[in-house]
Amino acid sequence: MNAEHIDQVEPKIQAALSELKDLIRQRWPEASFEVSQGEDPDGVYLGTTVDIDDTDQAMDAIIDRLLYIQVEEHLPVSVIPVRPTHRVIEEMRTRAKTPPWQKSGVDPATLGL
Repeated sequence: MNAEHIDQVEPKIQAALSELKDLIRQRWPEASFEVSQGEDPDGVYLGTTVDIDDTDQAMDAIIDRLLYIQVEEHLPVSVIPVRPTHRVIEEMRTRAKTPPWQKSGVDPATLGL
């Protein structure tokens, strides 16, 4: 199926997107969403920005329902959780300031240097 032939406004897809948004908002009311077409796999993508440490938490909250939507209802819907840009930048700055031996978890004192 070609992505351009998937209708985002099709009622079943809209209902699935709304349900997934609701599931995410139950745990993270501040989450924001963006719907787009995707190609790998073809379908409708629900991008969600959630301010959490690990985006796997967002997937864990919806994965059972998402799989049901994809497998049982045959709807080409995917969810892509991301963290806010400011949080990613903050983490990158923190990593840049961390000495290399702390990043690896190796204590230089144990190396006999």
